[in-house]
Amino acid sequence: MSFLDCSCISHAQVQPMDIEERYEDISHQFLSCDGSEYTLQGPAGGDDITGLSAEPAHYQLLSELGRGFNNLSQVNMARHIPTGQLVAVKQTNLDECTEEELLQLMNEVLLSRLFRHPNLLTSRLVFSSCCQLWVLTPLMAYGSADTLLRTYFPDGMSESLIAYLLYGVLKALEYLHRMGYIHRGVKASHILLSGEGRVYLSGLHSVYCMMREGKRMRTVFDMPHHSPALLPWLSPELLRQDLHGYGVKSDIYSLGIVACELVSGRVPFQDMPPTQMLLQKLRGSHCCLLDVAPFPLGELGGLKVSRSGVDSGIGESVATGSLTHSTTAPPTDRPQSPGPKNHSATLHNLVQLCLQQQPERRPSASELLTHAFFKQVKRHTRDSFLSLMYPAVPLASPEDPPVSSPPPLPVILQRQPPPTPPRPFGISPNCSLYTSID
Repeated sequence: MSFLDCSCISHAQVQPMDIEERYEDISHQFLSCDGSEYTLQGPAGGDDITGLSAEPAHYQLLSELGRGFNNLSQVNMARHIPTGQLVAVKQTNLDECTEEELLQLMNEVLLSRLFRHPNLLTSRLVFSSCCQLWVLTPLMAYGSADTLLRTYFPDGMSESLIAYLLYGVLKALEYLHRMGYIHRGVKASHILLSGEGRVYLSGLHSVYCMMREGKRMRTVFDMPHHSPALLPWLSPELLRQDLHGYGVKSDIYSLGIVACELVSGRVPFQDMPPTQMLLQKLRGSHCCLLDVAPFPLGELGGLKVSRSGVDSGIGESVATGSLTHSTTAPPTDRPQSPGPKNHSATLHNLVQLCLQQQPERRPSASELLTHAFFKQVKRHTRDSFLSLMYPAVPLASPEDPPVSSPPPLPVILQRQPPPTPPRPFGISPNCSLYTSID
């Protein structure tokens, strides 16, 4: 049976499934009990696409935002012609997918119908056109955290912005873990920020269910079929593939790697060969912040965190914010951080807790939400956090005027070429808004 024959996309729009009723109560419980100022209740503004049509002819493709899913999916910004609303359309050629990839797509479609949480990027509008699978999601006007790092924050983000992003990711992980699922793909390119300032966690095709025969398993043994590019974010117990297996605490380790990534603008372990990276993780070595040398967690407790911001002389690996890397490795697409920075003790503690070698020593997502590092989230409004995004601006339609236009020239100077206005975020041909959807 082909993927197009599957009931989940055989009609123009995905129909409700009986499995949704199973988790209806707990989903609404998460939506109603979250009273923080940070989290919106349900879709807001341009994030709501439930009323759009499921006809391909009703959408005008404007520009490519990125590619993903082993380069089989293309994400485009599109306009819904009847309403003028901008959305993101992920198109996947089903004829080029293997059976395993078709199963991953089906898993993502089913989970998008099951999950209901304001910090999870799900789609309730999925349909097929010829051999193309169309998945519509709200347009993430600020793109992914990975794109923001590469384009606007090459030396890392501020702690206030990091806390804002990680808090939204933890809310999504708390929901997934209580539902009995492991994400297994937490990384900066799966953290998206909408124009209204809502944080979304994407990458549902890697989610794995821990329920077996009506019982929840404490550990699982399935190895995700990811590209080698995802290995730096995976936990030691997941990479080990032994009889101990792994559980939801594997996502907490990945969150610690993401925290280091957002702080320094670099992906820890990225420059290492896979075998060396695995050995480093199994030995207890971990990525570190810019003002701490890379030592195993057992030795880190006896170190005094430097607050002077002066290089200790250990080497450039400390200044670049990750483990020692090969000088012969090819350069990454992110600029190198120029020097060490000072970070708060609460951020250091958060990273240390997430990167514990033993999974049972890591806190849960619910426990991390009460960490002292996230107290600053409750003291700010969403608008104040969006002000931290400068100089990044929300993505605009190619036909829309730029956010900031130069003043009109005097009549006497109109013969001179006008200054080039700043490009809207993500429109540059050398920059992809959704850099990695895998």
